[in-house]
Amino acid sequence: MELQNIEISNEPETKGFSLSAGNIWIYPENYPIRQYQYNIVKSALYRNTLVCLPTGLGKTFIAAVVMYNFWRWYPFGKIVFLAPTKPLVAQQIDACYEVMGIPSDDMIELTGAVNQKNRETAWCKKRIIFATPQVFHNDLERSIVPSHLVKCVVIDEAHKALGKHSYCE
Repeated sequence: MELQNIEISNEPETKGFSLSAGNIWIYPENYPIRQYQYNIVKSALYRNTLVCLPTGLGKTFIAAVVMYNFWRWYPFGKIVFLAPTKPLVAQQIDACYEVMGIPSDDMIELTGAVNQKNRETAWCKKRIIFATPQVFHNDLERSIVPSHLVKCVVIDEAHKALGKHSYCE
């Protein structure tokens, strides 16, 4: 994404928002348009949304579309996708590239296999972070997440947020 000549909002409630890119949101036309997915994306772009759909009905697709639009709207912001397992983290990073063409240079997978120093660098340099909730929690506690730049958080498998699960921390 070209970052020259972008007018950015400095208003507290929209700080970092691209005033030019924010005029529109993008929905992929190279996939069959399912009205329920379109409606959920539209809702999730403008308010906190909990998506409950059976397997195979497009939760991953919906997340990719929402994340892509936040990536466009906040050229200096961070988008965080949390999944409870490494395979789910890897699946979503692939989907964001396949569905919306988000450049792989802007994305990174952070799991416990990545050491803290490399995670700290990633939080500074990457815009879309795919992580396990435990890694995100640990990095927040260590103050290596630039939380003021986080503009969108997607929580996969949110129904697991019970008891002492790291989603609840």
